Amino acid sequence: MTKKILMVVTNADQLDKEHQTGLWLSEFVEPATELKEAGFEVVAASMEGGKIPIDPNSYSNELPRVWDGVMEPIHDTEKLSDLNPSDFVGIFFCGGHGSMVDFPNNETIQQILRHFISERKIIASVCHGPAAFVGVTDHNEKAFVKGRTMTGFTNEEEKQTGLEPLMPFLLEDQLKEEGADFIVHDAFTDHVEVDENLVTGQNHHSSLRTAQAMIKQLKDH
Repeated sequence: MTKKILMVVTNADQLDKEHQTGLWLSEFVEPATELKEAGFEVVAASMEGGKIPIDPNSYSNELPRVWDGVMEPIHDTEKLSDLNPSDFVGIFFCGGHGSMVDFPNNETIQQILRHFISERKIIASVCHGPAAFVGVTDHNEKAFVKGRTMTGFTNEEEKQTGLEPLMPFLLEDQLKEEGADFIVHDAFTDHVEVDENLVTGQNHHSSLRTAQAMIKQLKDH
């Protein structure tokens, strides 16, 4: 039976009236491609289900042809609360600024993640995706990220986007506040951290290597 990976994406399509947002497309497509090629089945889910908004800055009119089939799951995602986490061997949280809107302190995400934490399954995330970890605690009420070596979208990267004033918080600051050992490399460089069953990538340039590191962890697990 093919092992399944749950890929979680945002439904949020606006930061304010002037700023559209959504999923950063390559942060789904590149990992999904790698996972499928490695023999895993990818299931895409979101808080509300349905078609996913794509950040307009994350794609051009010249999308690679190979992306067509891989994008299919985000045209009609499953509703996260309808899924049984026991059906999946790993979970991957994709980024895009929309993730900062509907991932943090989300009860559905917290419930799903508790399963992956307690079963020590592989948990991966890239860019703004680690916003999903904000407010998540284990069964002992300890912050999930406390003492974990990880990365994600940095303060410097957020400043360079010009969208910092629209964010509910800075991801780097918030994860550090919850106890993460948050590792920062130069802005917009490919950077991945692996801490046991937790795999994180700093920004969209890290999407491919985050997926590759996740696959290695899945095979070694």
